[in-house]
Amino acid sequence: MKSNDVAGVVMTTEQVYISPTTADDNTATSWSPLGVDLYFEVAVVVIGTVGAAANALILYAMVASKQHKKQVLIVNQNALDLVACVFLIVIYMVKISNIYLTGSCGYWLCMLLLSENLLWFAIDGSMVNLAIIAVERYLKIVHPIWSKSKKHRRLIYMSMACQWSSSFVYNMALTFTTSAVLDGVCYGVVVWKNHVAKIIHGVWHFLFFYAVILLIFIYAEISGFRVTLY
Repeated sequence: MKSNDVAGVVMTTEQVYISPTTADDNTATSWSPLGVDLYFEVAVVVIGTVGAAANALILYAMVASKQHKKQVLIVNQNALDLVACVFLIVIYMVKISNIYLTGSCGYWLCMLLLSENLLWFAIDGSMVNLAIIAVERYLKIVHPIWSKSKKHRRLIYMSMACQWSSSFVYNMALTFTTSAVLDGVCYGVVVWKNHVAKIIHGVWHFLFFYAVILLIFIYAEISGFRVTLY
């Protein structure tokens, strides 16, 4: 089914915008044993398995060495990465199965897995956690006395709870408002009210999850380096 056919089906019920390029990428295909796409998805499952095993091993080592109480944000980072790897494996196993989506079961498979909703929930949380780690290192170097206070500890736990919950709510809201199941195929994050909304979200996502986080890294590194020099 081509993207213009999909657009025609959706437009009969509601005026929405479907990104043609993304829609074509999400269109169901008939996998052959030698298909390149199949090899790619199997490779992704293997990479996800290796990543999950590595992160699980690191978490075990930190708990066994009792470092998990001292390096709370590092533990949180590995936990988010482990969750992302697990969802990566599950999602691509479902994609390999090439299931025809019907009923409520097919709808929820699309919204939670095939749209990669839960995967990006963990990835976005992981990216924010990296920025928080950079800020914590900055505070330890520039403001060492305050960083040892109980307030600093409470802020860390609050930031962890915030990044898990906010990332979950954001990705759920995004997916459920921009995804649809048409003719047994999941179209994840491609059904937009209009093209302007898609562009605005893309710009915002890039600025927040890439530009801002990169600036935090740069500022924290430069400030910490200056303090160590003096």
